[in-house]
Amino acid sequence: MAFEELKAKHSVVWGAGPYQRVTDALIEAHEHLFSVCEPESGENWLDVATGTGNIAIRAAEGGATVTAQDIAPELVAAAADRANAAGVEIDFRTGDCEDMPFADGEFDTVTSSFGHMFSPDHATSANEIARVCRTGGRIALLTWHPSEGVADLFKILSQYQQTPAGAGRPFDWGDTEHVNDLLGECFNLGYARGISVHREPSGEALWRVFREDYGPTKVLADSLDDEQYAQLERECIEYFETFRAPGGGVEWAREYLLTVGTRTRVPVGETSLAQASA
Repeated sequence: MAFEELKAKHSVVWGAGPYQRVTDALIEAHEHLFSVCEPESGENWLDVATGTGNIAIRAAEGGATVTAQDIAPELVAAAADRANAAGVEIDFRTGDCEDMPFADGEFDTVTSSFGHMFSPDHATSANEIARVCRTGGRIALLTWHPSEGVADLFKILSQYQQTPAGAGRPFDWGDTEHVNDLLGECFNLGYARGISVHREPSGEALWRVFREDYGPTKVLADSLDDEQYAQLERECIEYFETFRAPGGGVEWAREYLLTVGTRTRVPVGETSLAQASA
C-alpha cells in the first residue's frame, strides 16, 4: 500500500500533543453533525480518525454501539480514558483509515471529524468508508474549507516543511466537487457549511494551544532552529491577532463543510442535505 512511511510518521506526529484543547474548540461543528446524524439505540457506529473521541463518546451516550479508530496510539489511549470517565463502552482500535479491519457493510453510521481528510490517499480512504457502510447506512463527515481558515494556518506552516510528494491535499476534502468525485458513486450526498470559532484571550494564547496541544504543529516547532522558530511563532501570532474580537480576545472563525450521505447500490447524484440526512 502507498504512503506507508508517511503514515508511520503520522501515527507519531498526531499523538505528539494531547489535542484535547483543539478538539474542544470544535463544538459548533460537532453540534451541527449531531443535528443531522443523531445516534440511534443499538446501531453500529464507526468513528474514523477519532482523535480523543468526542464524536465517539457522544454517539455512545446516545445509545449507539460504537467502534472508534485512530492512527495515533496516544490519542486512542486518551480517548479510551475519556470514555471510561464518561461511563460508556467503546471498542477503540489503533489503525489506518486506508485499510480498516472491518467487514463489508458492518456499520450503520460512519463519521469523521476533521480526521480522515489527512489521509494521504483520498481515493483509498473514501473507498474504505464506503466499503464498511451498509447499503442504506449513512455517513457524516466534517472537513475544513479548501482555502481559508485552518487552510490559512497550514499555508504558514508549509513554509517550514516539505509537502510529501504525491499525497492528497487535506483541504480538498472541503471542496464538494472533490467529495462527489470520491463518494458520489456510492452515496446519495448532501452538503452544508458552517462556522466553528476558536476563542482565546489573545493571538499568543491561541498559538500556545497549537504549539503545545496540536501534534503536527508541536513536532514542526520542535524541529526548527531558534531563528526559524521565532519567525514561525511571530507569523502565527500575527495571523491569529487579525481575528481580534470587539469585546476583547480573539475569535478565529473557521468555515467547514459537513457532508452527509446515504449508501446506495447505484449512483443517484447529488441532493440537498435535508434529503440526504432524512
